[in-house]
Amino acid sequence: MKVSRAFLVAVLVAFPGAAAELNCSGAPNVESFKYSWRMRGGLSWIAGILFPTTGVGEFKTTFPDAQTHTINSSLLITAPSGTKGGFYAYESQMDEAGQKTLMTYHAYMWRDKTRKERALFDYAKRQAHLHRETPDAQFDKIKPMPAEQFHDVLTAIYYIRQNAANIRGPVQTTIYSDGKEYPVILRPTNRQVFTIEGKQVAAAGFEIVDAPGGRKWPGGVKVWLSDDPRRIPFRIEIVQSMASMQLDLQSIEACAFMQAAK
Repeated sequence: MKVSRAFLVAVLVAFPGAAAELNCSGAPNVESFKYSWRMRGGLSWIAGILFPTTGVGEFKTTFPDAQTHTINSSLLITAPSGTKGGFYAYESQMDEAGQKTLMTYHAYMWRDKTRKERALFDYAKRQAHLHRETPDAQFDKIKPMPAEQFHDVLTAIYYIRQNAANIRGPVQTTIYSDGKEYPVILRPTNRQVFTIEGKQVAAAGFEIVDAPGGRKWPGGVKVWLSDDPRRIPFRIEIVQSMASMQLDLQSIEACAFMQAAK
C-alpha cells in the first residue's frame, strides 16, 4: 500500500508520544484521513455497471471546540473525476461525549440516480424525524426511536475506535439505517500487517456483522486500526449486497486525533 506521508503514520504508530512534535495542517479540532478505494467481490463487475469502482475518499471528524458541543463525522467517497462523476456520502453527529447519535445522513449520486436521507433524533420525545429525497419524490416521516443505544455506520466506527482496547468479544448493539433498526454484533476479527514504505505496521481488525434473529442487516463493516491510542483506521471495508468497497489510507491531512476510552 503506497501511502503519502507514510513516515508520519509509521512514527505515530511506533511512537505514540511523538504527536506533540508533528506539524499538521488544518484546524486544531479536525481529524482528516485521505483514502483510495476500489470495489471488491465476485459481483463487483455488476456493481460497476451502475456505480464507479475506484476513486478517492476522505474520512473527517470535527471535535467540539469553544463554539460547538457536538462531534461531527463524515465519509465522502468520490469517483476519479470528483463529486461530479458520482459519490457516496455519509454524515453523522454525536453528543460531545460520543455516546449518543444525534443525526445520520447518507446520499449517493451516479448518472441520473440520486438519493438523500437524513434522520434527526429527538431524545426528549423519543422520536426519529426522517427526510428522504429521490429524483421523483420526497417525504417526511416521524417514527419511534430505538429503545436502546444505537449507532449508524460512522458512529459505530467511532465507538469501535474509542473502545477498541476493551472490545474482547462480541458486543451487541443496533444499527439504524433507512429508518429501520437492525440488530448487529461488533467483534474483533483478524489482525493484519500493512507495509508502509517498507515498514511493517500491525493493525487490529474489527467488524460489524448481522446478529442472529430480528431484522437482517444487508450491510457490514470491517476496519483495521493502529495499535496506538489514536486508533488510526488503515483500512475500512463497507460491505454491500453485490460487492464490498475497500478504502486504504493514503495520507493524514489533519491531526486532531481522537482519544481512546480508558
